Amino acid sequence: MTMGSNVSLSALSENVGSAIISLGWSSPTGEGDADVSVLLLDSGGKVRSDADFYFYNNPVAADGSVQLLGKEPTGDGSEDRISFDLTAVPDEVERIVVAASRYEGARFGELDDLKVTLADAGGESLLRFVIEDAGEVSAIIFGELYRRAEEWKFRAVGQGYESGLAGLATDFGVDVDDDEPDSESAAAPEEPAVPVAAAAPETGPPAMLEAVPAPRGPVDTEEEAAPKKRAAARPRTAKKKVTPPRAPVKSLAENESWKQARLFPVSALKSDRDRETRATSVLLSVMTQVPRFGRRVTAPFGAPSGRMETYTEVSLPHGDTPRRPDGVIRVERAGKLWTALVETKTNGNPLRSDQVQAYMDIAARRGYEAVITLSNDVALEGSPLVDVKIDRRRKHQVALWHLSWAEVAHQAQMLIRHEGVGNAARTWLLQDLLHYLQHENSGCHGFQNMGAAWVPVRNGINDETLCQGDPRALEVVESWERLIRQVCLRLGGELGQKVLPAQRTRRGTDPGARRARLADQLCLEGRLQAELRVEGAPGLLTLSADLRTAKLRTSVEIPAPEQGYPLTWAKRLVRRLAEAPADLHVETLVEGETGGPRGTLERLRPEPADLLPRDGSTRITGFRLSLLKGMGSGRGSAESGFIRSVDDAVQRFYSSVVVHLDAPASGRAAAAKERASV
Repeated sequence: MTMGSNVSLSALSENVGSAIISLGWSSPTGEGDADVSVLLLDSGGKVRSDADFYFYNNPVAADGSVQLLGKEPTGDGSEDRISFDLTAVPDEVERIVVAASRYEGARFGELDDLKVTLADAGGESLLRFVIEDAGEVSAIIFGELYRRAEEWKFRAVGQGYESGLAGLATDFGVDVDDDEPDSESAAAPEEPAVPVAAAAPETGPPAMLEAVPAPRGPVDTEEEAAPKKRAAARPRTAKKKVTPPRAPVKSLAENESWKQARLFPVSALKSDRDRETRATSVLLSVMTQVPRFGRRVTAPFGAPSGRMETYTEVSLPHGDTPRRPDGVIRVERAGKLWTALVETKTNGNPLRSDQVQAYMDIAARRGYEAVITLSNDVALEGSPLVDVKIDRRRKHQVALWHLSWAEVAHQAQMLIRHEGVGNAARTWLLQDLLHYLQHENSGCHGFQNMGAAWVPVRNGINDETLCQGDPRALEVVESWERLIRQVCLRLGGELGQKVLPAQRTRRGTDPGARRARLADQLCLEGRLQAELRVEGAPGLLTLSADLRTAKLRTSVEIPAPEQGYPLTWAKRLVRRLAEAPADLHVETLVEGETGGPRGTLERLRPEPADLLPRDGSTRITGFRLSLLKGMGSGRGSAESGFIRSVDDAVQRFYSSVVVHLDAPASGRAAAAKERASV
């Protein structure tokens, strides 16, 4: 691309629900570097609040729409990768600005090979923009994603700022408190000013008084939405390079009873205290030895990207009795320290409020930034696992965060199987950590118990004695939500894709009120329901647990194509599902009616026309595919337990049904595909 040009993402790929943008550069001295930042802008060209400004101290969006993945070495320099889930970007966000900044008086003119690349969800490179002459600027807008006619487009910008990151952020409505000290460590970039106030009023375009203007392309119009003709076909490149684990070699053991020596053994763990001590030490050690993994674990908690050290068996004064947190994490950047205390639990042991409160008080007195609790439980939005009192009178506030062992295993699995860590030894370390976490004796298995209310609620539904307002129903709903979050982590780790719960509620709705409504629904209908958004899937995965019939139903709805004939749609769908289970239920969705023709795949294979309504004038809106499975009765994660049955149902449905379906297509690509199939 050239400076000022733009292109529709749907014209380049059918798989642009997610995208990876990489900013790259090289340094003649080998020491030059820069930091990336992302700003989400509304229709007025301003951030909605300071939360729309993402940089190394705020690297992950709560809704999953933005995630700064960190730096990665390349053959001639380094690059910073940013993941975007465009389907999760709020509707009021119209532009996403991608920029980078230098520090301590450094300028982009001192770097070579400045470029930005964009890849789709499958890792396929779609475009490349090279900035030829950056000049004496300390911040640059490399490019921007923006909406136009319900499509996402990319514009190559290349606009520089002499005023650095603070000037760039201010122009887009971020109020920054620029009070950094004059002298900083030369080995690391200084901290950019942290946004401290809401967005500026939406009055007119940004001033850009100190910006170095760059040529811009013509104003985008509806007619321009169609891509220009190219002289040659767009070149295809290989998918992103990863470091996958090597295929296992033939064992030299005499028989299967021989067990290999492990770096992190679990055989000597005899008590919960032993498990907690060992698990904490193993995790914190691997975090320091595999920096990308350590960064993945700590980034959501606001930790900067920098040199990390971790500690165990630390004694900290607290009244008459010193306290010993299970671990301490310290990250250094630009001469500043970010510190978090770690409190760990294994098996089903709950976190203790008094213990966490003591660590919060210690952290506040010592100026630490966070307390991180780590257990098999899963935290819920708006529902803390432990109640602590925060003294708002303190100038220094401490953040309380929770991490599930399932999340730790998920991050390790993503790096091992899908993204790589660029080093065989580090890959081996992560593999041994994952083996440790998954071993039955480690106590680090994630959410594994539906709670004491599960059996009484299940029996009350069967006996029709469960009444609305019963607090036990709310407990089951909360456990169900925790289970769904863990199912998303496990499926995402298997696929290497983002999987998130899809909770259809208005922004700002109280999570507690939503759970109360679901609890009432459980009492009335006897069902638990959830929706999962899987990156690249043709629709939301719906999971329903009917406690009256003890059946689990997993399903997905796929929209009907915009062009073509209904019989062609039915034949193509049945053909796509050639390897799906014969007991798969297929239902035709029709406009204005509760349901259309339906049947099992076994019956429909010889006669796809049975999916068409007898009234040929009825409009088909889509198809629903469903699998039924028996529901486990136990509250735990044993083979016959409810938790295992839910996990197995989702895994089976995705691997046997969803993988055979087309990913959602849009724009010109979708229209061309339909015309070709008619």
